[in-house]
Formats: sequence, C-alpha cells, structure tokens
Amino acid sequence: MINLSKTPQLAKPASKDLTSTLSLISQKMVQGRGSAMVATVAVTLCLLLLHFDMAHAATYTVGGPGGWTFNVSGWPKGKSFKAGDILVFNYGTAAHNVVAVNKAGYSSCTSPRGAKVYTSGKDQIKLVKGQNFFICSFAGHCQSGMKIAVNAV
Repeated sequence: MINLSKTPQLAKPASKDLTSTLSLISQKMVQGRGSAMVATVAVTLCLLLLHFDMAHAATYTVGGPGGWTFNVSGWPKGKSFKAGDILVFNYGTAAHNVVAVNKAGYSSCTSPRGAKVYTSGKDQIKLVKGQNFFICSFAGHCQSGMKIAVNAV
C-alpha cells in the first residue's frame, strides 16, 4: 500500500518552485513589456516631433495671387521665413522660369553654371537655412524685378 500522506509534502516544494518560477517569468514579462512600452513611447514621440516640424512648415505663394511675375522683388518684405518652409512659384512656362542662384547671381541677374532651373510653372521649393536667392533667367526679366531674396531662420 502507498502512503499518500507523504505526497502532499513532496508536492509542496514542487508547488513552491513552480510559484517562484511563475513569479520570475511574470517579472521578466513585465520587464519585457516595460521595455517594449518605453520603445513604443520613444518611437511615438519621435513621430510626433517629426509631424510637429512638418506641421509648422508654412507654404507661401510667391507674388501672392499674381504669382511669379515682374516687380516681385519686394514680395518677401515683412514676412518671416523658416528653413523648411515651401515657396510656390506659379507662372506661365512659355514666359518664365525660376532659377535658384547664389548672391552673386542674384545681384548680377545671371545664372551660375550648375544652377538649378525650375520650369514646371507650379514649382515648390523648400527653403534652406540662411539666404535663398531666385531669379527668372529669361532675357530682361530679372532686371525688371523678377527676383527674390529670402532669409530663412
């Protein structure tokens, strides 16, 4: 005959070990979830900051309703531009273009070698930090005020 009175005594240590093991596993899972939670929060914050930067970028139509045309050189006055803002140049493609130039090109109304030329008629150009210069390179247009200088902070 088997003495069953000893079986519970043997089961107690095993049960205690199982409880300890389950407790340890539970703690590890909580730590794992905590790490995952921290990672999730960090990624979410990064995405929010990226969205915040994008949400604060402004879009400006150069020349207002009249678009990119003659005598727009004074258009930037009184406006505050930031790096990342977008300038939209609207114009007829047969009559104008937009050329991103340096200060010398802006002052002399010439397109330096390798300057980026835009010709879509609906150009969207992202401002970089510092001075941004744009001209129309069609003959006589820049000299007639079809140029702008924009400082982005």
